[in-house]
Amino acid sequence: MIITTANDIPGQTVTEVLGIVKGNTIRAKHIGKDIVAGLRNLVGGELKEYTEMITEAREEAMARMEREATAMGADAIVGVRITTSQVATGAAEILAYGTAVKL
Repeated sequence: MIITTANDIPGQTVTEVLGIVKGNTIRAKHIGKDIVAGLRNLVGGELKEYTEMITEAREEAMARMEREATAMGADAIVGVRITTSQVATGAAEILAYGTAVKL
């Protein structure tokens, strides 16, 4: 499966647009890591606990989007975008979406 943020794939022709596909997840760190991140926030620097959380969430959202495209019979997903939003203190939603196509 080819996944790209571009709207086309060099050397390939889109023969059919199957529709929008998406994948999302909401993640939160447990209270211990949340406390550590809060303390780090006081002194500055990267909040590694949250970086890890967002990375894991992004990977899961992308995997869910890809599974949806595969179920539709897609060869590729073009125009991929990723958004994030805070849904609660220490919890974020990651949404990945794009257009499933046949090549």
